[in-house]
Amino acid sequence: MEKARPLWANPLQFVFACISYAVGLGNVWRFPYLCQMYGGGDFLVPYVIMLIVEGMPLLYLELAVGQRMRQGSIGAWRTISPYLGGVGLASVVVSFFLSTYYNIINAWAFWYLFHSFQDPLPWSVCPLNGNRTGYNEECETASSTQYFWYRKTLNIAPSIQDSGGVQWEQALCLILAWLVVYLCILRGTESTGKVVYFTALLPYCVLVIYLVRGLTLHGATNGLAYMFTPKLEQLANPKAWINAATQIFFSLGLGFGSLIAFASYNQPSTNCQKHAIIVSLVNSSTSIFASIVTFSIYGFKATFNYESCLNKVILLLTNSFDLEDGFLTASNLEQVKGYLASAFPSRYSEVLPQMKNCSLESELATAVQGTGLSFIVYTEAIKNMAASQLWSVLYFFMLLMLGIGSMLGNTAAILTPLTDSKLISSHLPKEAISGLVCLVNCAIGLVFTTEAGNYWFDIFNDYAATLPLLLIVLVEIIAVCYVFGLRRFESDLKAMTGRTLNWYWKAMWAGVSPLLIISLFVFYLSDYILTGTLQYQAWDASQGQLVTKDYPLYALAVIGLLVAASTMCIPLVALGTFIVRCLKRGDTAPMA
Repeated sequence: MEKARPLWANPLQFVFACISYAVGLGNVWRFPYLCQMYGGGDFLVPYVIMLIVEGMPLLYLELAVGQRMRQGSIGAWRTISPYLGGVGLASVVVSFFLSTYYNIINAWAFWYLFHSFQDPLPWSVCPLNGNRTGYNEECETASSTQYFWYRKTLNIAPSIQDSGGVQWEQALCLILAWLVVYLCILRGTESTGKVVYFTALLPYCVLVIYLVRGLTLHGATNGLAYMFTPKLEQLANPKAWINAATQIFFSLGLGFGSLIAFASYNQPSTNCQKHAIIVSLVNSSTSIFASIVTFSIYGFKATFNYESCLNKVILLLTNSFDLEDGFLTASNLEQVKGYLASAFPSRYSEVLPQMKNCSLESELATAVQGTGLSFIVYTEAIKNMAASQLWSVLYFFMLLMLGIGSMLGNTAAILTPLTDSKLISSHLPKEAISGLVCLVNCAIGLVFTTEAGNYWFDIFNDYAATLPLLLIVLVEIIAVCYVFGLRRFESDLKAMTGRTLNWYWKAMWAGVSPLLIISLFVFYLSDYILTGTLQYQAWDASQGQLVTKDYPLYALAVIGLLVAASTMCIPLVALGTFIVRCLKRGDTAPMA
């Protein structure tokens, strides 16, 4: 007899699995950046609208497809139409690419977590130079947090051409990260279902602790005021709407096949509509909550840097003009500067080049996202907190929980179609399939531990998923509404869950959501074309900052392959199916 499909122990496990997968690093390090760039609290207007017209409908669609077809992405779309097997295969390829590079973030989080137990924190001070006569030149030119990230962690090469060797410390952290993922997925839903309680709930515990600490920090209100101060002109900026739609799309993890895989282990009668709404709202609420925490930390960091800058100017003027200690303060600084400039113009002009222009607004406006936010900006703030080791451990532990939770979904998208395949599962047990997937991903992931690894990480992060996922989800909607048939899908959902599909879902699926995805696809495609030669940010050790360089030809070829490897699955599988059917029809045709 055919082995029964495994099921979640209860609906709560499924919801936690979806939340753990959807709520990831993007909520912590991408959404706050977008708020900062596009009008603070005003960014919530396009964000909420995109959640309603794009996020919830597409999430419900994927959960409903998985629950109805009870298969992984490849089998689910092949059931809808034999010509659509390539859609599921494209999802698996994108998930494979994502798993390959995503786990290096967990490796970096492990690296920082291990170093968080040192006193002082290793990124809080610059190391001495070789002669022990002063501080390291690269560190002094940049900052201690940048030096620890670019030199001690990545040991980054000056360009992508200088690949260098594998950094064994990072390689060991990557192996550890994959070992943890393997132990979590070892027994399928049986083990994953237990792990998701921790990966879904613990980040919220840490965020609450950080919120309480953040709100008590000096200058936190400056960050929160900056976040919530309306900038209404940004609502007329089309990029604000495009980025809101993109953030919703990628934050929920649409198109990877993970949600289809998770839903395929549901009881057929499960109310997946309710779960889609819950997961969408929790995901978006977490983004807003994480932004409040982030901006309170931003405010502390910006205020600390601003006051440090003022103190340096005060010290410089006090020493240069023999002023009485304590006479010059932040409140009378501008007034005294004006007096000194008029009374002692020649001496003031000599001192002027050494004076920094201190501005709280410019400190708050420094927008950083991604690894720069987590491993440079946050560590900059943490090193200036009391009990900095404790806050560092908590922060990187939270990053690990978010990263591992997302990895469970990424690997499920790969493993479910493989374990559903009778050809593979009849020869290999589930544990062996999981082990092989983790081993192959880990071996390829070693590329990201080389000296040029961070540049390759950026290539995968920027190009492996964006366009392919938009195409995949567009084909998914067309497949359900116009190939399988919306009425037929509606009747199947009613038979399965006992609930009628209302007008909102049908209107979004049949018209609004596909038009929105086509608009996004056209925007990104035209943006890549208009950009011309693709460029990347390389670390210049002598300047202590990032510089822009053009990608070499072989890197551009890799970018092309990353995009083509997944997108070409859709037409090639359809073409292959058509040829096979034609050949079979020819073989069975009666002889003349």
